[in-house]
Amino acid sequence: MNLVEARNLARDLMDRHGLADWRFEYDDAKRRAGMCHFAARRISLSAPLAAVYDEGEVRDTVLHEIAHALAGHEAGHGEQWRAKAREIGCSGLRYVDPQAPTLDGPWIGVCPGGHRTTRFRRPGVPMSCRKCGDGTTSFQPRHLIAWTYRGHDAAMGERYERELRELCAQFGVRVSVEPGTEERIARAASGRRTLVVETLDPVTIGPDEPASDVPVDGPWRVPASRR
Repeated sequence: MNLVEARNLARDLMDRHGLADWRFEYDDAKRRAGMCHFAARRISLSAPLAAVYDEGEVRDTVLHEIAHALAGHEAGHGEQWRAKAREIGCSGLRYVDPQAPTLDGPWIGVCPGGHRTTRFRRPGVPMSCRKCGDGTTSFQPRHLIAWTYRGHDAAMGERYERELRELCAQFGVRVSVEPGTEERIARAASGRRTLVVETLDPVTIGPDEPASDVPVDGPWRVPASRR
């Protein structure tokens, strides 16, 4: 949507629902569509996302944040907020519709099954694919993802690869790096590398609970030890 038109729509909706004394502004967020800043009495929209949303998606995002302002901070995404959201014409969904447009980050992750996700920052820990794992939240080395940065193979760093080695040991698997030898895992500045994981004895550890540091709508899971 045109950003001028989106701003005018947001301002009109805010005024219509009693937020004439609240400010509207854009921000640079790329993984969330909007934000209600209670203390500052301000509602903001992601400019990058608003630019690729249609009018209906922008409207629902603005109404989502207006409902937060009207229901109050303590309401969170609970029943009080949901009731207010639906009352003013919002869908009442806690998260953006999965069918809405998204923005690709420079880091692209692909699992052995071909499922794809993106990140705007280099992943700090090894992850596995929830879709390949039938929805389970436990980390599974056989569904380990591989990352590229702007279309090129990239070293993940000593910490990442050290944790990968330790994690695989917990699960009873071996990990090696190709081309080259095992010790190249510890060389963050090395060139092209492909992770090869061999399952020796399948193990499942960790409770079935959502990981707190990954997007809820994403297919990826971090190791249980990092929750």
